[in-house]
Amino acid sequence: MKKNARPLVPVMLLFLLLNGFFLLGKSFLIKWGLDNAVLIIANLLFFAITILAFFMQLKAVKSSNPHVFVRSVMGGMMLKMLTCIVAVVIYAFAFKDEFTKRTIFAGMFVYLVYLAVEVSVATKLNKKNNA
Repeated sequence: MKKNARPLVPVMLLFLLLNGFFLLGKSFLIKWGLDNAVLIIANLLFFAITILAFFMQLKAVKSSNPHVFVRSVMGGMMLKMLTCIVAVVIYAFAFKDEFTKRTIFAGMFVYLVYLAVEVSVATKLNKKNNA
């Protein structure tokens, strides 16, 4: 595996773990009133944005200015947040009858998990390169 892609392993494992849970736990999710298809789409969306943010941070780590790295981490979080808001609005308008707040809250939890993993990886990446 490439040296640059190695920090992405936790994100990839998280994606696979969550997708496996959403696919295999469909009956459990339905029992709780959650739409597993929406959660799978949210997981894919957050995975893609996390990869994008990772490459932004990888580029920022090479800068001698430490503020560039902080701005890239904050930019990644803002990108995720804005995408989440747009996705919720689209979901609310597209599926008025099947719209469930529980699914939105579960998606927000997925967002927080991806955020925690992204910040953890970014912190380790910054310590190794700018120590």
